Amino acid sequence: MKKKADGQRHICLFFFKNMRKAGDCMWNEFKAFAMRGNIIDLAIGVVIGGAFGKIVTSLVNDIIMPLVGLLLGGLDFSGLSFTFGDAVVKYGSFIQTIVNFLIISFSIFIVIRTLNGLRRKKEAEEETAEEASDAQEELLKEIRDLLKQQTKSPE
Repeated sequence: MKKKADGQRHICLFFFKNMRKAGDCMWNEFKAFAMRGNIIDLAIGVVIGGAFGKIVTSLVNDIIMPLVGLLLGGLDFSGLSFTFGDAVVKYGSFIQTIVNFLIISFSIFIVIRTLNGLRRKKEAEEETAEEASDAQEELLKEIRDLLKQQTKSPE
């Protein structure tokens, strides 16, 4: 019986020792992953996106939908629903969520469009500067070649 207990103890020690090594290795990999710049940027984006979503939700619920309701004769979308047996289907809330989505999508589209325009403008400026540099370099080469010709064959 003692021999069996020692064998089980040995197996348990071996198992936990290897688990610790695997855990340390996994922890180091996780730290390397988490400390990369991209994951931190992503986390910041998620936090800012959540805050932006709350702002847009407030804009839709508190400003846009009441104005739309006023234009439609005082209709309040949040209260629109129908009952199907014991289930209440709140389609007004769904309409408001669709409006939220459209506003958020349009806002993101405008931001990305602006950033892409700025990037294209910067690339065009760099291209123009490179072309000017190439033209200037070509002109300097021509001057050099003319000076070489003049020094080789005096008139």
